[in-house]
Amino acid sequence: MVLLTVFTLLLLPHTVCSTHFTKCTISDSLSVLHEYYQLGDLIIGGIASHTVYLSEMASFKNHPNKALINQPVVLTKSYQHVLALAFAVNEINENSQILPNVSLGLRIHDTNFNVQQTFHATMKFLASRKENLPNYKCDIQDYLIGVIGELHPTTSFHMATLLHIYKVPQITYGSVPVIHGEFPGLSFYQMVPNEDHQYEGIAELLLHFKWTWIGIIAVDNNNGERFVQAMLSLFPHKGICLAFMQKILQIMYFDDFFKIGEKMWEMFDIVMESKANTLIFYGEIETFTTIMWMERLSEVGYTTVKPKGKVWIMTTQMDFVSFYYQRNWNMQLIHGALSFTVHTNELQGFEQFLQSRSPFFASEDGFITDFWEQAFLCHFSVMKKLFDEKCTGEESLESLPGSVFETSMTGHSYSIYNAAYAMAHALHTMTSSRSKHRAMVYEEKEKLKNWLPWQLHHFLQSISFNNSAGDKISFDHNGALEAGFDIVNWITFPNQSFLRVKVGKVNLQTPVKEFTINESTITWHIGFNQTLPISVCTDSCHPGYHKKRKEGAPFCCHDCIPCPEGKISNQKDMNDCFWCPEDRHPNEDQDFCTPKAVSFLAFEEPLGISLVTGALSCSLITALVLVEFMKYHDTPIVKANNRNLTYLLLLSLLLCPLCVLLFIGRPWILGCLFRQTAFGIIFSMAVSSVLAKSVTVVLAFMATKPGSKMRKWVGKRLASSIVLSCSLMQAGICAIWLATSPPFPDVDMHSVTEEILLECNEGSVTMFYCVLGYLGFLAIVSFTVAFFARKLPDSFNEAKFITFSMLIFCSVWLSFVPTYLSTKGKYMVAVEIFSILSSSFGLLGCIFFPKCYIIVLRPELNNREQLLRKKKLNTI
Repeated sequence: MVLLTVFTLLLLPHTVCSTHFTKCTISDSLSVLHEYYQLGDLIIGGIASHTVYLSEMASFKNHPNKALINQPVVLTKSYQHVLALAFAVNEINENSQILPNVSLGLRIHDTNFNVQQTFHATMKFLASRKENLPNYKCDIQDYLIGVIGELHPTTSFHMATLLHIYKVPQITYGSVPVIHGEFPGLSFYQMVPNEDHQYEGIAELLLHFKWTWIGIIAVDNNNGERFVQAMLSLFPHKGICLAFMQKILQIMYFDDFFKIGEKMWEMFDIVMESKANTLIFYGEIETFTTIMWMERLSEVGYTTVKPKGKVWIMTTQMDFVSFYYQRNWNMQLIHGALSFTVHTNELQGFEQFLQSRSPFFASEDGFITDFWEQAFLCHFSVMKKLFDEKCTGEESLESLPGSVFETSMTGHSYSIYNAAYAMAHALHTMTSSRSKHRAMVYEEKEKLKNWLPWQLHHFLQSISFNNSAGDKISFDHNGALEAGFDIVNWITFPNQSFLRVKVGKVNLQTPVKEFTINESTITWHIGFNQTLPISVCTDSCHPGYHKKRKEGAPFCCHDCIPCPEGKISNQKDMNDCFWCPEDRHPNEDQDFCTPKAVSFLAFEEPLGISLVTGALSCSLITALVLVEFMKYHDTPIVKANNRNLTYLLLLSLLLCPLCVLLFIGRPWILGCLFRQTAFGIIFSMAVSSVLAKSVTVVLAFMATKPGSKMRKWVGKRLASSIVLSCSLMQAGICAIWLATSPPFPDVDMHSVTEEILLECNEGSVTMFYCVLGYLGFLAIVSFTVAFFARKLPDSFNEAKFITFSMLIFCSVWLSFVPTYLSTKGKYMVAVEIFSILSSSFGLLGCIFFPKCYIIVLRPELNNREQLLRKKKLNTI
């Protein structure tokens, strides 16, 4: 039932309010089957599109049962709209503060879903009582002031094309029709908020639940097209994509239900096979029955696709309705649906008013008989027997399922109620502005004849009042209701009854946009097991992954790509991964940043203990060798090859491992400052001592030749000069290094992912490699000299041993460079320490272990006679 309500102004010769109901039955095609008429000083008229004749249906034209012909099929749910207007009129008449001394009446006609009937009924309100001719003034005249209606945008548009000629205000309680330039001047007052706010509210609801893969089902008319275009323009800005869009034929005649049924299974397959679990359904009140067709066709086997749980989001125009032939159809498909409704409050006395209706005590009500028969599936007259059971008239409205009739006020009825009050308050304001002092009742009514409909526009635009439920009623500058929407959760039961549960509200007209929803009170479809439904094109990317858009697919469709090394994502569906703070690093799953461990080569750890042990062992062995050599200070093997150089070399090898201790432990300023320079200078002394030994061997051999001039170079002065000059050169390099860019303690956050490296920054890498390069130069020169002197015929010739020691030394430090560059943190330090100890052991072992062997184990070889014998053999 779709209600068109028209306010008319009528001057009657009596002053007492009387009520009278009539029922018109006109046989022609433009007849109005039902009429609700209540007389008063002011008449409120209306049109209700809630019935259709079976004879208009192609499938019933040749039906053998003639009793069915001309029987109306009623949308029983909409009968409440008629009663809501009657209830409002009765309240207004009983309230002496609104229109004192003036009573309201009402007149409601039924258009039977017929455009011609809509025009016909509208014309009746523009004409006199008896003659259906506009501007005919020779009969009892109803002076039209305003119109309240209609739920269907199309019907509102047809009404407005006539009413606009007379500038009659029209209040709709449904969507404003889309007007394409043909009648640009049509104006409406809406008892619902602007639809643009509803579109934004739907988008907010989708974003709240993170539903981004959405299906749309919309009625195929201008308003449905506007809705689809609005959603298509809004969705991309909100990150929402459209999975599919289906259009439903607009229901203008009863045959349309059967035309729709022929295509329902195709739509059912698309809806159920889609990955989109959230569907937005935009239509009109009777369009809801198409959902029931979808499930019905599945039940009777028109499709093999099984119904699945979906979240249906319905707009304010929709309501749960059914025709009598759908009474036993299943409604579980939309269990758990969410609906946007105009904010509604319970009205005191409304349910009692509904319960007082009876077909026996309201014979003037032209709607109630057909409503009663199809609501309770019974009949009053055998002549038009549509159901077997006879009506008693004592049936209870409370026993009806919600899809048939509700005793609690629906959103549409609440809008009608408020529309009636808005018109009454506008009339009250207009009469108050005409006369500050009330005249006699008769004189006041005489003045009503001089009022014109257009005069009410000004007062409607500025109307503002609180209704009996305490809700404020006012229009914005576009003529739309200034109010928000309730979000209602629908809980259905097998007997077609249901519960409306308010779970949230949205009001985007306030300065601070309001959107609230209580998820804990929502009942979802049983297919979701009471867990939050997911409606996305691609499953969520878990932490540790990020989204990458699929080529050629909507932007909501993506692949899940693991985060690159070093980055994390700690939430679902992140567009990109991000770096951890400097003091943290990604965990193994790359979904969390864990604190980095502070890393340095500590004395307490196994590696540090091993290296310290090696360093102390090397120094201890060197010290023992030095003590042994000092003990046998005067033996030939100690005196050979410059005893002082031997002691200097041993002292250097004693200090070399000890400088390793500067490399271990937490870096500190002095340690960083001197560890490389100490290592460089001490090793330079050791290598220069070896070089001096090698040169001494060569010069000593050359000086033994008769007439050789090299004899003057042999001596302690040359060896000391070599050691001193070579060491001072390295000391100079280190001094320049410390003066220009000295080493310092540093923190490296980036070289190792999981660690904060405490290290000594070398300051100038160039100077560091200059120190190593100079040390390598000395080692190569020493190796070269020793190599050529290795076969010289002299007792206790060290050149052979020096050659091996320098070979080891050079091998160690040549391999050190790439190894050092390829390691980080404490292992870099460990590599340098290992190189220092290895080269120290190499020098000590190759040069001194053979001599120690002779001193300790073969003392008989450490004497002058053996030396002379060897020299003689070498001469021969």
